[in-house]
Amino acid sequence: MSIKDIEIELSRNSNKEQANLLQRFFKTGPGEYGEGDIFIGIKVPVLRSIAKKNKDTSYKEIKQLLKSKIHEKRLVSLMILIFRYQMADENEKLKIFNIYLNNTNRINNWDLIDLTAPRIIGDYLLDKDKSLLINLAKSKNLWERRIAVLSTFQFIKYNQFDFSLKISKILLNDPHDLIHKAVGWMLREIGKRNLDVEEKFLKAHYSKMPRTMLRYAIEKFPEKKRKGYLRKK
Repeated sequence: MSIKDIEIELSRNSNKEQANLLQRFFKTGPGEYGEGDIFIGIKVPVLRSIAKKNKDTSYKEIKQLLKSKIHEKRLVSLMILIFRYQMADENEKLKIFNIYLNNTNRINNWDLIDLTAPRIIGDYLLDKDKSLLINLAKSKNLWERRIAVLSTFQFIKYNQFDFSLKISKILLNDPHDLIHKAVGWMLREIGKRNLDVEEKFLKAHYSKMPRTMLRYAIEKFPEKKRKGYLRKK
C-alpha cells in the first residue's frame, strides 16, 4: 500500500467523539504538554493492525507520515518502523534507529514514546554503548527526556538495571510530572525483578524524589512498607 492508501484507511476508521476524548486526555489545550496535537479518534489496536498490513511502506513515506500534524498518523508511522525493525538485519536496524533519533521533534507525546522507544532505541542499544541516553536525559526537550527513561525499559526486561538507575538519578529533580511518572514506573519495573536493587536506590534517594515519582515506584509494595516510605517523605 502507498501512503495514500494508509491515509484512506485511517480516515475510514476515524471517530469524532473518540477524537474529542483523546484531545482532552492527551492535554492538547493551550499551555498543556500536548498543545496543538490533533487527533482523529482511532484506538491503538486498530492502528497496530493498519501498521502491520503496511509494514512494507517505504522509509520515505514513513518519514512523511511522521511529519504529520495528526497524532494517529505519527503513531502508525512509528508502529510501521517497529514492524520493519523486527524483520531487519543489523544495518537496517541502525537505519531505523537513526530515523527515530532524527525525528524526536515529531515523537512528541507520551504514548508515542512509551509504545515505541523501548522496542527501537532500547532494543538497539541493549548490547551497545548507551551514553547517548545520558544526553537525551539532560535535554531541554521533555519528550527526549522521556525517550531516555522509557528506552531503559528494554534493558530492565533483560535484568540490566544499572543504566536505568543512572538515568533515574539524573532525572530526580526534573520539573515535569510526566518524567516523575516515567522514572517511578521504571523503578517499579526493576522492583518486580529485583526488589533489593530498587530498595537500595530508594533508600539512597527517596527523600529527594518528587512525591509522584515515589508513589509510582512503591505502588506494588505491601501497604505497611508503602506507607512507611510516604511517612518518611
